[in-house]
Amino acid sequence: MTEAPVVLLVICAAPPAAQVAELAEQLRSNGWDVYSVMTEAAGAWVDTESLERATGHPVKREPRGPQEPKSLPRADAVVVAPATFNTINQWAAGTNNTAALGILNEALGAGIPVIASPYAKAVLAAHPAFGRSIELLAGAGVRFTATDALRPAVPDGPFQWEAVLDLLTTHDRD
Repeated sequence: MTEAPVVLLVICAAPPAAQVAELAEQLRSNGWDVYSVMTEAAGAWVDTESLERATGHPVKREPRGPQEPKSLPRADAVVVAPATFNTINQWAAGTNNTAALGILNEALGAGIPVIASPYAKAVLAAHPAFGRSIELLAGAGVRFTATDALRPAVPDGPFQWEAVLDLLTTHDRD
């Protein structure tokens, strides 16, 4: 019996975070063992109980202390959804002061496949730092969905997780 591949799901503070348990369920139904890590700000958006039920694991919020053992297994892939303006720019700058950024920075250094789905207002997406950050991260191997890929097809509709799943599946076959 082979173990399911591990995906670390990094969640940032944006509207799709309120429904991220749906993405976790879809990842699990596609054969992934899902562990979630969220930014501090995402805590206001995420239904932690639903996410923990969907993944079967506790949600990680803070970096581990010096005496604490590692609580996450080695990842086969990392998904960042939604990936906010703030997180993308800090990640590209190499900032490493949160559990989420630590996971993202280590994944790049370890060569672990990373899929990111940016979610930013048009005025923030137009900021020059955002484009440079995406370009830098893409050059390091991060695969991005379109910035508006998660947006619902109809007002108040479900978020479009398929863009993330498609990239992850495509990457699996590469």
